[in-house]
Amino acid sequence: MKSTPICLALAALFATGSAHAAGDARLRAQLEKMVAEIESLKAELKTVKAQVAATPPQAPARAVTAAPATPVAPAAPIAPVVTSAPAAPAPQALPGLAGGMAGADAYTAAPANPTSFFGYGEINYNRPFRDQSQTQMDVRRIVLGVSHQASERTRIVTEFEFEHGVTSATDSGEASVEQAYVEHRLSDGLGLKGGLFLIPLGRLNLRHEPTTYYGVERNFVETAIIPSTWREVGLSAFGATEAGLSWDVGLTSGFDLNKWNATGTEGRESPLGAIHQEGQLARANNLSVYGALSWRGTPGLDVGAGVFTGQASHKLKDPSTANAGLYAPDARITLWDAHARWTPGRWDLSALYARGSITDTGALNAHLPGTTLVPKSFFGWYTQAAYRLWEHDEYQLSPFTRYEVFNTAASYDAPAGIGSGAARDEKVLTAGANLRVGEHVVLKADVQRFQVERSRDRLDLGIGYQF
Repeated sequence: MKSTPICLALAALFATGSAHAAGDARLRAQLEKMVAEIESLKAELKTVKAQVAATPPQAPARAVTAAPATPVAPAAPIAPVVTSAPAAPAPQALPGLAGGMAGADAYTAAPANPTSFFGYGEINYNRPFRDQSQTQMDVRRIVLGVSHQASERTRIVTEFEFEHGVTSATDSGEASVEQAYVEHRLSDGLGLKGGLFLIPLGRLNLRHEPTTYYGVERNFVETAIIPSTWREVGLSAFGATEAGLSWDVGLTSGFDLNKWNATGTEGRESPLGAIHQEGQLARANNLSVYGALSWRGTPGLDVGAGVFTGQASHKLKDPSTANAGLYAPDARITLWDAHARWTPGRWDLSALYARGSITDTGALNAHLPGTTLVPKSFFGWYTQAAYRLWEHDEYQLSPFTRYEVFNTAASYDAPAGIGSGAARDEKVLTAGANLRVGEHVVLKADVQRFQVERSRDRLDLGIGYQF
């Protein structure tokens, strides 16, 4: 700021005032006050310039997008750019192949704050229509994660999950490590990862924060058939092309058929959920492999597929008399899926099909008559449509409907007369709405109708958040 012209003008004004109004003390006081204010402004400007000169320039954060709008999670590290929030118009985020929670997918190289925290939570209310005594409220899950940018190309992600409010030896709650891996990028379109991470099958397994899917509860196909949230210990390579094609391949731990509980019901609810290992002293004599592809070359369209396969006996023989002969050395588990999502305008349309098999379990099932047998095949599919009906300020209301068909025991490999035959296909219609409050909070309500187990018909209400 140059003050010389101002000072000269003030001096001239002062001289003129003196000639025409000598002794006018009031005018003189006003002029002196103006001069003092100008000097004060000059001093403040000098201080600001000194502070700016002393502040070193900061390097801009390196944003890397993956192609997907959370949660979580700890999206997707497989592509050159990753966003940490779900796509604004649609409450269900596009999944990435190597991703997890939205926070975990925020791949930046900001040196000022290399460590960041992320998480999500959901609290649900379920009221059955036929037996209202079973109505309950539940802190379904709380997830907390930490992501540390160890260098410009290397980051460390750790994610912890707590279920059902209280965890102890006598409670139903559970505490677990959901993810713990190190990721290194060889280039913007190619990376490696090792540790405990999510398997890129289906849509929900990678993007399972409550702000990224419709409905209070997670859909049945991607929990009963694909055992979300499903993670394994291993190594993976992932990448993306400029044409919108993303890929992810890996060598990991797999399922353990020795964990099958023939006297329980978990195997009927989710065959693979009953025998997944989750990185807990996981048997690794037999390893599994997987591969997944996703294409987003057209705006608003996401098409993907994946397959996971591996033997599951780990050459373990039980020498006890009671379980002698229950060894299935050639049993192989294979699971695959294909899915698509299209978001034209206010619509959000999606569909998914998944199918799994467990081979060579005839000898095993022969020793399990009248109990929960190991299925030979299981499958499920769903279609879903949502519409962004109303928006105002930070609020967004999206009604939806979903129809799904699934069967956790479509066929068996067992001698004649063993077991009760294949199970019936369950068909579930879910209708409700998501009310988003900003980008990170959602209120949900829906009604579910079951065709086979009608006692499960219910009203669901829920609160979900992500940060």
